[in-house]
Amino acid sequence: MRIFPPVPARRVVAIALVSVAAVTTVIGAAPSSAAASPDAKLDAALAKFVEKEGASPGISVVVQRGATPDLHTAGVADVDSGAEIAIDDHVRMASVAKAYSGAAALSLVGSGTLSLDSTIGELLPQQPAAWADVTLGQLLQHTSGVPDFSGSDAFRAALQASPDVAPPPAQLLSYVADEPLGFTPGSKYEYSNSDNIVVGLMVAAATGTPYEDALATLVYTPLGLTDTSLPAGLTVPSPFVHAYALDPPAPPEDATETFAAGWAWASGGIVATPADANRFIRGYASGGTTTPDVMKAQFTFRKGHSEPPGPGSNTAGMAIFRYKTRCGTVYGHTGNTAGFTQFVASTRDGTRSTAVTVNAQITPDSDPVRFANLRQIYTFAVCAALDGA
Repeated sequence: MRIFPPVPARRVVAIALVSVAAVTTVIGAAPSSAAASPDAKLDAALAKFVEKEGASPGISVVVQRGATPDLHTAGVADVDSGAEIAIDDHVRMASVAKAYSGAAALSLVGSGTLSLDSTIGELLPQQPAAWADVTLGQLLQHTSGVPDFSGSDAFRAALQASPDVAPPPAQLLSYVADEPLGFTPGSKYEYSNSDNIVVGLMVAAATGTPYEDALATLVYTPLGLTDTSLPAGLTVPSPFVHAYALDPPAPPEDATETFAAGWAWASGGIVATPADANRFIRGYASGGTTTPDVMKAQFTFRKGHSEPPGPGSNTAGMAIFRYKTRCGTVYGHTGNTAGFTQFVASTRDGTRSTAVTVNAQITPDSDPVRFANLRQIYTFAVCAALDGA
């Protein structure tokens, strides 16, 4: 997610990044004969991506087009040990967390506990009166006008002062509580990290349980997610992929414990494994947490792109994006945060999917050339997932 820029890590790993040309495919075997197959093109792109000077230490791509997921990797999960990224290593999912909050909220809409017209004023009367008429549907599609807390100077100062300990989730919104709405709700698309903080609070209010517990009941259990969580602190469950900050020609700096996940919470705090992230997007895109009628509204798209942009042509649904690529259309979400860049996507029926993890934050602003290369990899990943469709 583009929730905040990398915060300098508190310790530097004093190592030199070695060239890592090796690419492996595990879990399932990629075709070995057709050199120009989608799998082979993906593998070649991954190898090239990590070989360049100042590159991210590692990248992994889950591709599933049958009963078993394939994991393609290049580079390393840990520059100290040289270990490769494994499908069961934990990673920070960044703004992909917004899709999880969407899954929870839309589950409650499907059951009748909430509606897409439920308002902030109805469920969270303690929030600013100016926000009272903003609806759940507008929050999920980033048409709310609620200002983005992560762009606030007060938020950034608070984060810098206490990176290890985050405030209660509702306090994240206090950094923009005195600001007016950015526009008339529903009138335009504007990506805001505040939207999904509000969604998480609405889910908690509607269920009468902490949002973290609601996620387990409404999302993790129905979709069979066993390695997904929403921690509050710095620690990433083991085993995990190390996150890195890049500032070439200096060596990569370990950013795994840069800030507590609670600073991003429902907008970007989810931790999962590549296997679970892939399982999530397959179930989410195919309606595993809600009803067909709710999905019809969710899959009504308007102009807007994920942050950072995904492959091909992007349009925005409710807590999901449509990516039209040269190989076909998939649905999912992107994200980036200190030390990680993520992309997950699936076909509408949930039978073909991909999940891409990079253990460095790469954005169009910070590194436009490398991000353009990464978007190409997203397309290669989609093409591999859709191969034979």
